[in-house]
Amino acid sequence: MSQENKPFGLEDYDKLEGSLRFDAPAEGGAPAIEMKMADISWVKRKYLDIPYADQSPAQRLDLYLPEEGEGPFPLVVHLHGGGFGMGDKRDDHMDTYLQGLFHGYAIASVEYRLSGEAIFPAAVLDCREAFRFLRKHAAEYSIDPDRICALGGSAGGNLSAIMGMNIPNGQFPGEEGMTFDTDCTVQACIDQFGPMDFRTMDDQARANGVSFVDHDTPQSAESSYMGGALPTLSDEWLAKANPATYINEKMAPMLVEHGCVDKLVPFMQSVNFVNAIYQKLGQGRVEFVPLPNADHEDKEYSSEWNMNVLWTWLDKTL
Repeated sequence: MSQENKPFGLEDYDKLEGSLRFDAPAEGGAPAIEMKMADISWVKRKYLDIPYADQSPAQRLDLYLPEEGEGPFPLVVHLHGGGFGMGDKRDDHMDTYLQGLFHGYAIASVEYRLSGEAIFPAAVLDCREAFRFLRKHAAEYSIDPDRICALGGSAGGNLSAIMGMNIPNGQFPGEEGMTFDTDCTVQACIDQFGPMDFRTMDDQARANGVSFVDHDTPQSAESSYMGGALPTLSDEWLAKANPATYINEKMAPMLVEHGCVDKLVPFMQSVNFVNAIYQKLGQGRVEFVPLPNADHEDKEYSSEWNMNVLWTWLDKTL
């Protein structure tokens, strides 16, 4: 693996003086973070830029299959991070997750509409449609529609956790009155350091003395995603983007990981989310792995020991 395609790490986040923000286009737009892309040239069996819907050019996904075997393969679907306003389905996180091919998993990665194109719930609706597409075309692509895991970090962690709730068709905001010929059920979910309750992020950051206190600003990633400065938005509206709102008995088994010294997404976001699952569903539905010394996008997530945690958990869950 070349230096240009090294596993995701903290280099760019260390340069930040605050969380991701998305100013109006007239002010220059996206954060000055260089996007590192994965090396996918070595993967022999792959399908790139598959359209799963037709509302936007962003509605595309990539699918990678193990070199050996005919399937049907269990599938891990990566939902990229980037504050809901940046990121790419082919960024360097895939250098890490494509190793799942050697464990017998098919790997998909989904592009979705970012906040600069369409605010919440567009990203969630896109992810739900992508999972429907993969389930509907499972036989065509040699994947097992009954062994699918959603996986994501940061904003992708939020999206993955929502997918993991297995919310029925037509019951997510934006789907009212719509009908679908396939559901978007998943059988497992991995959420890494996802923001969950946007309302409490700044209070938690003040309390921990580590995280940036700027999520309530009009240009923050969360404000841009939800369509206005968080303090001006209703609790009801913000709750619609909080995975905890949808905890129910149909929730997939879930693995949650979060670094205790995360500067962008306070650690308590995951603590409170996991506790909410415990309170509603009891023990055994979620496994929580705190990383005591890890920051946001820390290299510890892609370390050998942690990837062993992920693949071992998936092997027993799927």
